[in-house]
Amino acid sequence: MFRRWALHQTHPTYYLKEFSVIATRSMIRGGGSGHRKRGDGSIRRWIFSQSVVDGVLAMAPKAAVGKKPAAADKTEEESQEIGGDLQDLHIQGLFFLGHKPQNLQQHQEPVETKDDAMFILHRMASSSHPLFTSSLRLPSNPTSSSSSLLFNPISKQFYDRKLPSFSLFHKPHSHRFSSSPAAVATDTGTAVDNNASDDVPKQEEKVVLPTNESSQTLLRIRHTCAHVMAMAVQKVFPDAKVTIGPWIEHGFYYDFDIESLTDKDLKRIKKEMDRIIGRNLPLVREEVTRDEAQKRITAINEPYKLEILDSIKEEPITIYHIGNEWWDLCAGPHVETTGNINRRAVQLESVAGAYWRGDVNKPMLQRIYGTAWENEEQLKAYLHFKEEAKRRDHRRLGQDLDLFSIQDDAGGGLVFWHPKGAVVRHIIEVLWKKIHTKCGYDLLYTPHVAKADLWSISGHLDFYRENMYDQMKIEEELYQLRPMNCPYHILIYKRKPHSYRDFPIRVAELGTVYRYELSGSLHGLFRVRGFTQDDAHIFCLEDQIKDEIKGVLDLTEQMLLQFGFEKYEVNLSTKPEKAVGDDDIWVKATGALKDALNDKGWTYEVDEGGGAFYGPKIDLKIEDALGRKWQCSTIQVDFNLPQRFDITYIDSNSERKRPIMIHRAVLGSLERFFGVLIEHYAGDFPLWLSPIQARILPVTDTQLEYCKEIMEKMKASGIRAELCTGERLPKLIRNAEKQKIPLMAVVGPKEVKTQSVTVRSRFGGELGTMDVHDFIDRINNAVETRTFV
Repeated sequence: MFRRWALHQTHPTYYLKEFSVIATRSMIRGGGSGHRKRGDGSIRRWIFSQSVVDGVLAMAPKAAVGKKPAAADKTEEESQEIGGDLQDLHIQGLFFLGHKPQNLQQHQEPVETKDDAMFILHRMASSSHPLFTSSLRLPSNPTSSSSSLLFNPISKQFYDRKLPSFSLFHKPHSHRFSSSPAAVATDTGTAVDNNASDDVPKQEEKVVLPTNESSQTLLRIRHTCAHVMAMAVQKVFPDAKVTIGPWIEHGFYYDFDIESLTDKDLKRIKKEMDRIIGRNLPLVREEVTRDEAQKRITAINEPYKLEILDSIKEEPITIYHIGNEWWDLCAGPHVETTGNINRRAVQLESVAGAYWRGDVNKPMLQRIYGTAWENEEQLKAYLHFKEEAKRRDHRRLGQDLDLFSIQDDAGGGLVFWHPKGAVVRHIIEVLWKKIHTKCGYDLLYTPHVAKADLWSISGHLDFYRENMYDQMKIEEELYQLRPMNCPYHILIYKRKPHSYRDFPIRVAELGTVYRYELSGSLHGLFRVRGFTQDDAHIFCLEDQIKDEIKGVLDLTEQMLLQFGFEKYEVNLSTKPEKAVGDDDIWVKATGALKDALNDKGWTYEVDEGGGAFYGPKIDLKIEDALGRKWQCSTIQVDFNLPQRFDITYIDSNSERKRPIMIHRAVLGSLERFFGVLIEHYAGDFPLWLSPIQARILPVTDTQLEYCKEIMEKMKASGIRAELCTGERLPKLIRNAEKQKIPLMAVVGPKEVKTQSVTVRSRFGGELGTMDVHDFIDRINNAVETRTFV
């Protein structure tokens, strides 16, 4: 019947009566009268869909209602008559959808023709209850070929022109039934009239944000902004003492010895900064002797600057002046005048506490963070990026989705994995172990503590003590929580003699380590005190280095691609001034790393002198959905520990030789990588990784037994499914949306009778009704192929 209405939509008044009956029956069949709950948003949308139908029926000539139209009827004139009343109906609809009356005026658009009427009907119906739209089979794109019968003769140009005006009727969710402008613009089912391009909304060009590395101008602006801010602070708060103020990734900061600052104070400081910028003051570089610098600093009573001066070893000392009013110890660079800064592209963001020199025994300072850009467009793009990053914050999502927590009663920086988060971790671990065993690694498990002497041999007590926890005395011997796994793997190597024929030897462990971090530096899963490293070590011969490094690169790529990370930044760090090992082995090892990267075809940057003292290394950063880069993977050649632990093998001449040791991690730590995953996906994990893959929703309690049967079948097939009940269906659906469940299987009387389920995919929209076994097969296939249902 709906198809018949679609075929004759040019005479809407006759078939709208049938449409109204079908719509009502569909809603009752899908959800029952029990879902007409006051205040429920989806039901309000459904009610308004009905009000549109009733309104059109009321506006049409009475003789035409329920009467099959004759071929000679003038449908265009009939449509013109109802336009004014439809405009009122449009505003009424906005009110039904929850928009306040004072905000409605800006959304008014003349409703003058039959196209307008049909457009409103589509927008209202597609915004209604999912079961309602599923029953009606309404298309998401009225300009596609599959819906041309229903919406002909509505032109694409008309739809594009009206879409911004009526977009309020579409609930904005990227995975829902959608009629977004992007979807319309890319649809190929209907030919586009190139002459009507002026009517089609133009998409805004994406602003590519520069970095300090890519734009010397931006770096100078940010550095100068730090100085301008310090000058402004001392004008607003004359007693404030200045310390240091560098540029940082997205802006700048400056530390002050001052009383606690408020948001109101930041506004005053920004206002003073604007004045300084507006005065177009020159920035002048001056070189002075150390004695002269000390004399000037003492005269203005800046004790922190005296300490900074003592730490500067180079001569001469450089000072930068802003006009003749303020100066600071600085090596530059800066812009020529403050007028080169666009004050509308500068914003002060926040205030935080920071210990002077990062030492808890020194004064707590007030650190003001700011951001600065070359123009306003860049600032707006950054603020949008910042809001999106806030929406994806793993700390908030971890709480909202019940994935993990850090309990104050247990202590900061110690992660509690909740059941859902533990499921994701288990999936990662299983995948990690599978790939490593396939690549020839032997898996290990080692203790969390060891005698302190072990860490003396490794050198950690000499070079890493500040990051280690205090030792504990057990039976007159000192023990230490492990900060790293390396010494344990060496002890396993040393358990028996080795021949050159045994190499390469590859061992791997998901080993938990403990490192002391200041409480102020802790940050969700990104900076913790206890974490599990995906640690591995390779013992090999010198001529095996290249092949082993290439194997690690292949494994790294294979692992990261599983999680959707395809873009990397790769850096190769070479021998520093202070290093262990002969020059020959450094040259050979560095050359092997370069050859492996070249064979892989990856572009990389060389950080001359940036290697560890014990060997060259490769660092790999992954790029997430927001374009942010995260350090995860590292490959390090080590000439130090084999020497410290005196590990050897017997070569082909029966002589003792020392093997090469390679440290490597792919994910870094499970905690940090999980945090990156949460923010990369915004908590919307793909089906194969989602802790709950499907949620079964009964319409009423009478379908519970059948729902339990479905759940048992799904669990028996390895699907992570759960049954939710106790609420009305609309609320169950909303809860599943909030929890970002990939699949919902709705079960009503019809589904029980036909032994089926009505499926809604978070990523694929309404999938309709299907057999339970088909549903299970589709899920398993999607998990296996890493795709969506």
